[in-house]
Amino acid sequence: MKYRYLDLRRNAVRSNLELRHKMTIEVRSYLDKLGFLEVETPILIGSTPEGARDFVVPSRMNPGQFYALPQSPQLFKQLLMVSGFDRYFQIAKCFRDEDLRADRQPEFTQIDCEMSFVEQEDVISTFEGMAKHLFKTIRGIEITESFPRMTWHNAMKLYGSDKPDIRFGMEFVELMDVLQGKGFSVFDSAAYVGGICAEGAASYTRKQLDGLTEFVKRPQIGAKGMVYARVEADGNVKSSVDKFYTQETLQELKAAFGAKPGDLILILSGDDANKTRKQLCELRLEMGNQLGLRDKDTFACLWVIDFPLFEWDEESGRYMAMHHPFTSPKLEDVPLLDTNPGDVRANAYDMVINGVEVGGGSIRIHDSALQKKMFELLGFTEERAQEQFGFLMNAFKFGAPPHGGLAYGLDRWVSLFAGLDSIRDCIAFPKNNSGRDVMTDAPGYLEQSQLDELNLVIDIKEEK
Repeated sequence: MKYRYLDLRRNAVRSNLELRHKMTIEVRSYLDKLGFLEVETPILIGSTPEGARDFVVPSRMNPGQFYALPQSPQLFKQLLMVSGFDRYFQIAKCFRDEDLRADRQPEFTQIDCEMSFVEQEDVISTFEGMAKHLFKTIRGIEITESFPRMTWHNAMKLYGSDKPDIRFGMEFVELMDVLQGKGFSVFDSAAYVGGICAEGAASYTRKQLDGLTEFVKRPQIGAKGMVYARVEADGNVKSSVDKFYTQETLQELKAAFGAKPGDLILILSGDDANKTRKQLCELRLEMGNQLGLRDKDTFACLWVIDFPLFEWDEESGRYMAMHHPFTSPKLEDVPLLDTNPGDVRANAYDMVINGVEVGGGSIRIHDSALQKKMFELLGFTEERAQEQFGFLMNAFKFGAPPHGGLAYGLDRWVSLFAGLDSIRDCIAFPKNNSGRDVMTDAPGYLEQSQLDELNLVIDIKEEK
């Protein structure tokens, strides 16, 4: 039985790798017909620690100095645009030292693309076309209609996620106007009260509802509790907090969702609106799973657009780039850089399929003065900006074309098409959850002679 399982496992992985191979062929064919040139960019680069942690490599020939492995070819593809290559692509290996999960590995593969003299619409049109091409050639699914688009603001408001799964409904409804001020202190003192309506789920037992409450109270989700309301066959609403609300108010609750007899309303509240929306998002996805609404053979594609340019980092007390420091702001929002940077929208876009971000990109900053302003807002001194990105800023002085691009996650595309729960199953030699290669037992220790040659001294601090 053990060997039979291993044989089936090997065949499944082989099938996934064959799918991956076919996809790379189709990607190259599609981009070649559009005049893209495939260019390889360096693997050993300088460290630019914005975003995820870099993997670093000591240099023997330059004692005390380090290379970094690229998190993406971002800077190089922009330099290619500046130097006159108008359409670039690369199936590029990328590296990020971050905590792992089902859709993350420390090394992964991007279909990385860049185009000159384009606006957002040009990039979206080109790579929506690629997505449709892949659906047709890989899965035999022909998509004729345009992918819907949703602003980041609406995605967060309606789904609590910037990568919403739109295979099913259950959009959030805010309930502060309906449920606050009625004497239920949990809701009355909350910054946010919102819920979802699960069609036909009023038959859930008390045990099932208790299970949902325990689900949202898990440490990784962090809600303090959950309130539910059933719409019964006669149209009346029965709630877990009936003693605080009249039937008239509960009918208003029903009307807010457009709920019907047999529907189940689930409500969360909290002191932080964004945090509570994220908790409600997890509850929505769990209900989608329980009700069988997340069929792996059903695909719902979406563009999420108009991301914020910045996000505020409480720990460092400064703005961080939501995508990267080279993302262009919306032209009409540029004046806000001086007055209210938090309201500036980015010329950025993500493609989302079934709740998975399969790719994203932006129109880049191509004006050296605007790029300098961006670095200032991100807390870079002029010296530090010059040290880390001087080669790009200097290139801009010679004139840079408007340019933008997108990177698709090859591993995520393959896992979606193969119906996998983890990208690990479509990578030939994946790392485990601790970032280890269990076959070669990497990472490992170096001999003292190797450390001496690299001028390294290892000082491992014990955890307290």
